[in-house]
Amino acid sequence: MKQAIKIDFVSDVACPWCAVGLSSLQIALSRLGDTVDAKIAMHPFELNPQMVDEGEDLVEHIGKKYGRTPQQVLQAQDELRQRGADVGFTFGTRTRIYNTFDAHRLMHWAGIQGKQLELKQRLLQAYHGEGKPTSNHDVLVEAAESAGLDGAEARAVLQRGDYAAEVRAEKEKYQSMGIHSVPSIIFNDRYLLTGAQPADAFEKAIRQIVADA
Repeated sequence: MKQAIKIDFVSDVACPWCAVGLSSLQIALSRLGDTVDAKIAMHPFELNPQMVDEGEDLVEHIGKKYGRTPQQVLQAQDELRQRGADVGFTFGTRTRIYNTFDAHRLMHWAGIQGKQLELKQRLLQAYHGEGKPTSNHDVLVEAAESAGLDGAEARAVLQRGDYAAEVRAEKEKYQSMGIHSVPSIIFNDRYLLTGAQPADAFEKAIRQIVADA
């Protein structure tokens, strides 16, 4: 009999390590398919809540925010591409960082529709794989449609400003719990793993959580 496990994945579409971490987690869960019945819920975090819709140059932004040289930024991008390739996620050549608040609103709606994980994967690929602006409603609608959601309703959600209060409340909830970096993954409301862990680390942790339960 499979053991039910609840997984709360706190992340931002703009976070490349969240793409790596989610892919690693899914590999681990595929290895444990006969052991666990995992329910994954996505929760919002904004790395750059003040980011303007048109975005900022990636190298300039990271250099200013983290004090890194252009060479260091490019080296980190090479590392990301390798880590992504190791878990089946393809990073493209992205040159800008964009606002993600509307993406989080759409994610909240997708959760109600039962398509949250599918939309998350499409948004991560659009942002990090294709370099598309996730502040652009056309990009978000396209991602929603490719995730099996109704495009017209997705556009209406975005245009009406739906779920803004809910997203802000969720962000505040997890920040109040002490989460200030992503990805942060909470298992069964008790166990926390942070960062883009390798699949082996996720698998080991989940096996231990199941055994403890």
